[in-house]
Amino acid sequence: MKIVGVDVYSYVVGYAHGTYIMSGDRKAANEDGTVVRIRTDEGITGWGEITTLGKVYLPVFPEGIRTALRDLGSALIGQDPTNIAQINRTMTQTLMGQEFAKSALDIACWDILGKSVNLPISALIGGVINERFPIYEAVPLGSPESMRDFIRARREAGINRFQLKVGNNPFDDIARTRASVEAADSETVIVADSNGGWSLAAAKIAFQGMAGLPVYVEQPCRTTIDCILASRGSALPLVLDESITSQDEVFRAKYEANAVSINLKFGKLGGLTNVVKARDLLQDLNLAVSVEDMWGGDIVTAATSHVAATTRPESLLMTPFFNDWTDGHLAGYHPRSSDGFGSAPTTPGLGIEVDEARLGQPLFSV
Repeated sequence: MKIVGVDVYSYVVGYAHGTYIMSGDRKAANEDGTVVRIRTDEGITGWGEITTLGKVYLPVFPEGIRTALRDLGSALIGQDPTNIAQINRTMTQTLMGQEFAKSALDIACWDILGKSVNLPISALIGGVINERFPIYEAVPLGSPESMRDFIRARREAGINRFQLKVGNNPFDDIARTRASVEAADSETVIVADSNGGWSLAAAKIAFQGMAGLPVYVEQPCRTTIDCILASRGSALPLVLDESITSQDEVFRAKYEANAVSINLKFGKLGGLTNVVKARDLLQDLNLAVSVEDMWGGDIVTAATSHVAATTRPESLLMTPFFNDWTDGHLAGYHPRSSDGFGSAPTTPGLGIEVDEARLGQPLFSV
């Protein structure tokens, strides 16, 4: 099988609950999503997606992704999309870094591989051991009362895992976290996620003020070393995310930061291939795993579901169904969660049927 064309599309991905707010007054109402379609000489197509969360969350933006996709797509013409190792080798030899652009292409190749052998991606990355897994929702940064009410409302829908957006004034964040805990029960999982928004001093205050609360703290500061210093002496379990970009950082997270979990993102690591490798490493290191991406709709949700379904249930801390958060329903709002739980599709590849009419004409093709 050979790749004969790569089509790149743009589509608007809106937030389902109005405006999504993170630390530093970073907001998202509508994001500019990028979708890729890989065409082959055997008529099998594969789909991938990479949707950013603004331009100041991670060092990436849509126009940069699409520029990289021109070079990467051209390099993949004539390649066998089912040879995932060679696909990634070719992309590495074409562009250093640019993992966010590579992610969408890698996912699309896995979609083709699954379709070519009539198996879901989950069967190709180890097999399903987590048939029905709990999903989480992010709680937009707001007043303590609004965050408490958000949790109460979503718990009525079956959701019982939450990622609180904090990272501004630490005293306000302590109040937000306490109010959120009041809306929970003994089974609720709460992660207070600063997204690197606290200074070292603010993070120290936040850790002290949250002492004794049944919560995790995620990425308190921008860098791993500041997260280490901020959490030193605290009994609250630490989760790292944005600062973990390599295997070396994983070992540092465990043995220096005493982190208990790492959040894995497709875009940050370059696609499904490297997320699965990182997931397996974390499990071997007895670390908990969170699997997601920056943002997205049905395509990203399907990719996430296959990794979550093949992760040990006791290791999976958090995973979202982004198509519950957004209106990015390019595949008929599938896969669909139910009562706070998700499952991976069982049909070949990603297991979804993308409605090409929703996308319109490509921005460009190579």
